[in-house]
Order: sequence, then structure tokens, then C-alpha cells
Amino acid sequence: MSVASASADRRVNYGLAAAIVAAWGAIHVGGIFAFPLSARTAPVAAALVLAQTWLSTGLFIIAHDCMHGAFASGRPGVNRAVGRVMLMLYAGLDYDRMLPNHFAHHRHTGTAEDPDFHAGAPTRPVPWLARFFANYYSHWQIVRIVAVLAVYQYVLGATLPNVLVFYAAPALLALVQLFYFGTFLPHRHGEAFPDRHRARSTNFGPLASVVTCFNFGGYHHEHHLHPHVPWWRLPAMRGRVAA
Repeated sequence: MSVASASADRRVNYGLAAAIVAAWGAIHVGGIFAFPLSARTAPVAAALVLAQTWLSTGLFIIAHDCMHGAFASGRPGVNRAVGRVMLMLYAGLDYDRMLPNHFAHHRHTGTAEDPDFHAGAPTRPVPWLARFFANYYSHWQIVRIVAVLAVYQYVLGATLPNVLVFYAAPALLALVQLFYFGTFLPHRHGEAFPDRHRARSTNFGPLASVVTCFNFGGYHHEHHLHPHVPWWRLPAMRGRVAA
């Protein structure tokens, strides 16, 4: 990649990340501290939760690009700092703990050594999701989340229902979204894989691919072939051989 191309990619990455974080922050703060939950406002709350679920998935995808150096090409310090912030905002996840696990996923995709795979249930989503959850969530993460909830409730005056609806629910739903569209469908057994990467693209189409998992379902094979390409450029990688 040329210097000019890397610089252009960084500008796009920074702009998209800023938009995702700003939208996520607006719903997070407004929903938790100002939204009047009631039967009358339930349809609006449901729409906001769905939007926040998608945006939370986006936070994780930004961090994922950081892991591969795709967010800020040639700037490892920026990738590390942004990745840490994104995962903390999303659900108090530890970027440095997840990084080696993700690289293990790329080295051992679809095998017993892949931390994102369930060798004992390679076609069943429920036990695989349970293992996925266990691998990504830790006791320290729960401690961090409880600390945030305590501050929100007892210092800033948020109500527990608002916290559960606009913070806990989107984070958990995003976990399911990331698992199903970004891990289970691309890596489940039962269908032939195109090559040794044991990853397939779901071919939902450009818009559906972004809506379901920021291109990490629709173009998952392309990601395994070109892991240093940011999420929004994956469609352009279709048909290209591994770099």
C-alpha cells in the first residue's frame, strides 16, 4: 500500500469511527439518563436498542480492525489505544487479553485450537455461543461493568431499567450479532470451505452485509485473505487473491 493510500484509508477510518462513537454515545447517554421508559415509549425504545446494538457491533469491529493494524496503518500506538477504548466502551472488554486469542483464531481457524470455534459442536449455534461467551467475558470485565453501573445509578442518578435497556441489552444483543453473523455462519461446518482458511462469505449483498456485521459476515473469506484491510474496503477485495 502506498503512503497516500494508507493516509486516505486512515482518514476514512477516523471519520467512520468518529460517527459510530458519536451516535453510540448519544443513544447511550440520552437513553440511560433522559429517556422516559413507559408502555407508550416502548416502540421508540425498541428502535433505539436495535440501533444501539448495531452501533455496539461497530465498536467491536473498529477494535477488530485495530488488532490487525487496519485502523491506523503504520501506527501501532494509535491502533492499540483506539482498540482499548472501543472495547471498554462496548462492554468493558480487555483488548490486550483478546488480541492473542484473535490471532490464534486466524492461525488455527476452525480447529480445536481456535478459541472462537467449538470443535465439539461445529454445526450447533447454542453450545457454540455459550463457549464464545465464556471465551470473551471475564470476571474482571463483570467487575468493571458493575462499577460503571454503580456510578451511573448512585452517583449520576440513572434508573436501573434505563441502564438495563440502553446499556446491558445492546451489549448482549451485539454479542449475539457478532457471533452469529461474524463467526458461526462463516465458520460452521456442513458446507464446503473455499480454501485452507476455513472461512466463507455469506453473500448477503452490500447493504445487508453492513447491517448484519459491518461486512464481517458478507465478506468474511475476504477478511481472512486480507486481514489488514479495514471493514469498509472488504467488498473491493472480492475476487482478489491473498496478498
